[in-house]
Formats: sequence, C-alpha cells, structure tokens
Amino acid sequence: MVASATNGPASSGPASSGPASTDIVVRQVRSAIGSKPKHRGTLRALGLGRIGKSRCLPDRPEIRGMIARVAHLVSVEPVPEPRSLGHSDIREVAMTQTALPRSDSRHQEASS
Repeated sequence: MVASATNGPASSGPASSGPASTDIVVRQVRSAIGSKPKHRGTLRALGLGRIGKSRCLPDRPEIRGMIARVAHLVSVEPVPEPRSLGHSDIREVAMTQTALPRSDSRHQEASS
C-alpha cells in the first residue's frame, strides 16, 4: 500500500523553505550555444535560458548536482541577507509610495 502525501504528521519536511533552509542565487554567465543537449536541458530545469538571467533556488543536493553539470556556464552565490528597515527607512519608503496629484496639462485640455 502506498501512503499519500496528505497522510502523516504535519511537520515541516525537507521540501519546506523555512528559515532553516538556505537559498542560493544561480546566474547564467555563458551561452549554451554549442554545449551538449543535456547541459541545455539542465539549464532549462534550473530555470535559466539566457545570459544574465538568475534564479533563487533552494540549496539542496539535487540542485547542487544540476549546478555541477553546468558549472562552466553558471555562477553561484549565496542569497544576501535582507537588511532590516529602521524607522527612518520605513518612513522614506512610505513617502515615496504616496500618490501625488497629477498636474498634467493633457488632462485639462481634454476636458475642455
């Protein structure tokens, strides 16, 4: 008998991306033109497809294995820690997000 994924305890398993799991940023730095078809497929599986594109992926053995196959095409770095916003930073963000009234002359001409 095969147990379904819904049975069992509701604990966080290895597939969860909680605070204990770490992430890595994988960026494609070289072209896949001329590389083996398996390497191009691995890039697609990683979510990459063009130079400069990057993905934030969980740091798991499966992902590390795919990265090892295309290590000559990608660069890997840890995800930077998010900096906490202070009181003045939050106020600055809130001020930049407030909507300003439009004083566009095109709207005045269209209404007359």
